[in-house]
Amino acid sequence: MAIPQVEPQRYHAQLAAKCDTVRRLFEGFATPEMEVYDSPPSHYRQRCEFRLWHEGDDIYYAMFEVARDEAGNKHKTTVRLDQYPVASEAINALMPELRKAFLGSDVLRRKLFQIEFLTTLSGEALVTLVYHRPLDDAWEKKARALERALGIMIIGRSRKQRRVLTRDHVWERLYVNGRALDYQQVENSFTQPNARVCEKMLAWAQDVTAGSHEGDLVELYCGNGNFTVALAGNFRRVLATEISRTSVASARINLAANGVDNVHVARMSAEEFAQALKGEKGGRRVAEMALDDYAFSTVLVDPPRAGLDAASCAQISGYERIVYISCNPESLAENLARLAPTHRIERLALFDQFPFTHHCECGVLLVRRDSV
Repeated sequence: MAIPQVEPQRYHAQLAAKCDTVRRLFEGFATPEMEVYDSPPSHYRQRCEFRLWHEGDDIYYAMFEVARDEAGNKHKTTVRLDQYPVASEAINALMPELRKAFLGSDVLRRKLFQIEFLTTLSGEALVTLVYHRPLDDAWEKKARALERALGIMIIGRSRKQRRVLTRDHVWERLYVNGRALDYQQVENSFTQPNARVCEKMLAWAQDVTAGSHEGDLVELYCGNGNFTVALAGNFRRVLATEISRTSVASARINLAANGVDNVHVARMSAEEFAQALKGEKGGRRVAEMALDDYAFSTVLVDPPRAGLDAASCAQISGYERIVYISCNPESLAENLARLAPTHRIERLALFDQFPFTHHCECGVLLVRRDSV
């Protein structure tokens, strides 16, 4: 793994190269002009994690460069980081202040081996300190003093132990097409790391689903309701599914925080939901969904990097419209090949979530072919 080398002066050149790669990947499909959404050229990640490296009396933030030699053997190099231009300005401001506190307190630094930052555009910061030792009341007293001094929230973790000093989440405020949306983001749970690009993704998704008020949306892999909150106003009703218990709880909190009342969130996997649609799965959770009350016109999928399996592609091919958000263009291309017989690509977008890496996010709107 290579640590991104942030060079703002070459940002647009790296974005152009990334766009060329994605266009080549999709050149076998009939696609419209790709819409491109850029990122801030630096300080774009709201969450990061570092190892804490101890050398004698010194302690510093570290990441690892992993490379292979000519024989194919992996080699790992420790890289000291006093600042990290990938991370938000808030994280960079906290890095030296926290290091100073660790250097000045054996209670805080002893067997500290990892630090995780979760920050927001709205100004909150949650810092998780991970230790190779039990955390006692002396640690908590020092950590609470550090919270007050820096205006942050702290969680302490060690084996089978988790001390939440203030709360285990932050509140992010995103502006999407002129509207403020509030999201609870829980420590150690997935959230979109690049908040400015996330705003653009949500705005794009709102745009491609505009005019859908007569139909209903089913959303698979809804996470903490990131898209659900933003898109609910475009549909009569929404049914969202997610397997993670923590994410389901956050999604429900986020819907309530934004006054969204036309969404039902069900805790189940995409596979279980497919079985429920076929009448092959029953039980209380399926009964609560009241599937007969829905008239689904659109499905939104935001799957893991592996994309959708053949059965899932077959399932979503039954919908009039598919909104597919992908963090892996290669698995997206494989899935589009499966969906091409039934659907055409109406919109295609690239979101540069991860500048100065080969990773990017894509969005596709597929519409069912008239002849199918």
